[in-house]
Amino acid sequence: MDSRHLDADIASRTEAIVGRLKPLEGPLLPILHDIQAEFGYVPQASLPVIAQGLNLSRAEVHGVVSFYHDYRETPAGRHVIKLCRAEACQSMGANELADRLLGLLGLDWHETSSDGAVTIEPVYCLGLCACAPAAMVDGEVIGRLDADAVQDLAMAVRA
Repeated sequence: MDSRHLDADIASRTEAIVGRLKPLEGPLLPILHDIQAEFGYVPQASLPVIAQGLNLSRAEVHGVVSFYHDYRETPAGRHVIKLCRAEACQSMGANELADRLLGLLGLDWHETSSDGAVTIEPVYCLGLCACAPAAMVDGEVIGRLDADAVQDLAMAVRA
Protein backbone atom coordinates (compact mmCIF):
# COMPACT_ATOMS: atom_id res chain seq x y z
CA MET A 1 0.00 0.00 0.00
CA ASP A 2 1.53 3.35 -1.01
CA SER A 3 1.71 6.25 1.44
CA ARG A 4 -1.29 8.10 -0.05
CA HIS A 5 -3.54 5.07 0.40
CA LEU A 6 -2.12 4.43 3.86
CA ASP A 7 -2.75 8.06 4.89
CA ALA A 8 -6.30 7.85 3.49
CA ASP A 9 -6.92 4.66 5.46
CA ILE A 10 -5.55 6.27 8.63
CA ALA A 11 -7.69 9.37 8.05
CA SER A 12 -10.81 7.28 7.49
CA ARG A 13 -10.29 5.19 10.62
CA THR A 14 -9.45 8.33 12.62
CA GLU A 15 -12.65 10.04 11.43
CA ALA A 16 -14.67 7.11 12.76
CA ILE A 17 -12.99 7.36 16.17
CA VAL A 18 -13.39 11.15 16.33
CA GLY A 19 -17.05 10.87 15.31
CA ARG A 20 -17.75 8.29 18.00
CA LEU A 21 -15.97 10.12 20.85
CA LYS A 22 -16.49 13.78 19.92
CA PRO A 23 -19.67 14.10 22.04
CA LEU A 24 -17.71 13.37 25.23
CA GLU A 25 -16.72 16.24 27.48
CA GLY A 26 -12.99 16.76 26.91
CA PRO A 27 -12.76 14.24 24.06
CA LEU A 28 -9.14 14.77 22.95
CA LEU A 29 -7.45 12.33 25.35
CA PRO A 30 -9.99 9.52 24.82
CA ILE A 31 -9.66 10.03 21.05
CA LEU A 32 -5.86 9.84 21.21
CA HIS A 33 -6.10 6.77 23.42
CA ASP A 34 -8.37 4.98 20.96
CA ILE A 35 -6.23 6.00 17.99
CA GLN A 36 -3.16 4.57 19.68
CA ALA A 37 -5.08 1.39 20.49
CA GLU A 38 -6.15 1.17 16.83
CA PHE A 39 -2.76 1.81 15.20
CA GLY A 40 -0.23 1.14 17.98
CA TYR A 41 0.83 4.80 17.81
CA VAL A 42 -0.64 8.20 16.88
CA PRO A 43 0.11 8.63 13.17
CA GLN A 44 0.87 12.10 11.82
CA ALA A 45 -1.97 11.58 9.31
CA SER A 46 -4.42 11.47 12.23
CA LEU A 47 -3.54 14.92 13.57
CA PRO A 48 -5.33 17.09 10.98
CA VAL A 49 -8.41 14.87 11.18
CA ILE A 50 -8.54 15.23 14.97
CA ALA A 51 -7.86 18.96 14.78
CA GLN A 52 -10.64 19.54 12.27
CA GLY A 53 -13.09 17.32 14.12
CA LEU A 54 -12.53 19.12 17.44
CA ASN A 55 -12.01 22.62 16.01
CA LEU A 56 -8.43 22.75 17.30
CA SER A 57 -5.20 23.65 15.57
CA ARG A 58 -2.85 20.88 14.50
CA ALA A 59 -0.29 22.42 16.85
CA GLU A 60 -2.65 22.02 19.81
CA VAL A 61 -3.19 18.34 19.03
CA HIS A 62 0.53 17.75 18.45
CA GLY A 63 1.28 19.52 21.74
CA VAL A 64 -0.90 17.07 23.65
CA VAL A 65 0.60 14.06 21.86
CA SER A 66 4.14 15.21 22.56
CA PHE A 67 3.40 16.22 26.18
CA TYR A 68 2.09 12.83 27.35
CA HIS A 69 4.88 10.25 27.24
CA ASP A 70 2.51 7.32 26.74
CA TYR A 71 1.45 8.53 23.30
CA ARG A 72 3.77 7.28 20.60
CA GLU A 73 4.53 9.02 17.34
CA THR A 74 6.07 5.86 15.87
CA PRO A 75 5.17 2.21 16.33
CA ALA A 76 6.62 0.46 19.38
CA GLY A 77 8.30 -2.90 19.37
CA ARG A 78 6.38 -6.11 19.91
CA HIS A 79 7.52 -5.94 23.54
CA VAL A 80 7.63 -2.72 25.54
CA ILE A 81 9.81 -2.53 28.62
CA LYS A 82 9.32 0.39 30.99
CA LEU A 83 11.96 0.66 33.69
CA CYS A 84 11.28 2.74 36.75
CA ARG A 85 13.76 5.60 37.17
CA ALA A 86 12.27 7.08 40.36
CA GLU A 87 14.25 7.56 43.56
CA ALA A 88 13.07 4.45 45.42
CA CYS A 89 14.12 2.21 42.54
CA GLN A 90 17.39 4.09 42.08
CA SER A 91 18.21 3.59 45.75
CA MET A 92 17.78 -0.16 45.24
CA GLY A 93 20.17 -0.42 42.28
CA ALA A 94 17.94 0.37 39.31
CA ASN A 95 20.60 2.47 37.57
CA GLU A 96 23.02 -0.44 37.35
CA LEU A 97 20.25 -2.80 36.24
CA ALA A 98 19.12 -0.28 33.61
CA ASP A 99 22.66 0.04 32.26
CA ARG A 100 22.92 -3.74 32.13
CA LEU A 101 19.60 -4.16 30.31
CA LEU A 102 20.34 -1.38 27.84
CA GLY A 103 23.69 -3.04 27.12
CA LEU A 104 22.16 -6.49 26.69
CA LEU A 105 19.58 -5.12 24.28
CA GLY A 106 21.98 -2.77 22.50
CA LEU A 107 19.51 0.08 22.92
CA ASP A 108 19.25 3.47 24.55
CA TRP A 109 16.17 4.98 26.18
CA HIS A 110 13.17 5.45 23.85
CA GLU A 111 14.71 3.22 21.18
CA THR A 112 13.20 0.27 19.37
CA SER A 113 15.39 -2.57 18.14
CA SER A 114 15.92 -2.70 14.40
CA ASP A 115 14.02 -6.00 14.20
CA GLY A 116 11.01 -4.41 15.94
CA ALA A 117 11.22 -6.85 18.86
CA VAL A 118 11.54 -4.45 21.79
CA THR A 119 11.17 -0.83 22.83
CA ILE A 120 12.66 0.41 26.09
CA GLU A 121 11.39 3.46 27.96
CA PRO A 122 12.06 5.14 31.29
CA VAL A 123 9.12 5.79 33.60
CA TYR A 124 9.00 7.69 36.83
CA CYS A 125 7.24 5.48 39.35
CA LEU A 126 5.19 2.40 38.74
CA GLY A 127 3.85 2.42 42.29
CA LEU A 128 5.94 -0.57 43.36
CA CYS A 129 8.31 1.35 45.61
CA ALA A 130 8.22 -1.36 48.29
CA CYS A 131 9.26 -3.90 45.65
CA ALA A 132 11.99 -1.82 44.03
CA PRO A 133 13.56 -1.94 41.55
CA ALA A 134 10.55 -2.34 39.28
CA ALA A 135 9.66 -2.60 35.62
CA MET A 136 6.63 -3.06 33.43
CA VAL A 137 6.86 -5.49 30.54
CA ASP A 138 4.00 -5.53 28.05
CA GLY A 139 1.71 -4.06 30.72
CA GLU A 140 2.69 -6.53 33.46
CA VAL A 141 4.56 -5.13 36.47
CA ILE A 142 7.62 -6.89 37.84
CA GLY A 143 9.14 -6.06 41.21
CA ARG A 144 12.41 -6.86 42.94
CA LEU A 145 14.44 -6.98 39.73
CA ASP A 146 17.97 -8.28 39.99
CA ALA A 147 20.77 -9.09 37.55
CA ASP A 148 19.39 -12.57 36.80
CA ALA A 149 15.88 -11.22 36.15
CA VAL A 150 17.29 -8.57 33.80
CA GLN A 151 19.26 -11.27 31.93
CA ASP A 152 16.12 -13.44 31.63
CA LEU A 153 14.06 -10.45 30.53
CA ALA A 154 16.52 -9.54 27.76
CA MET A 155 16.50 -13.12 26.49
CA ALA A 156 12.69 -13.38 26.64
CA VAL A 157 12.00 -10.23 24.61
CA ARG A 158 14.57 -11.26 21.99
CA ALA A 159 13.04 -14.73 21.53
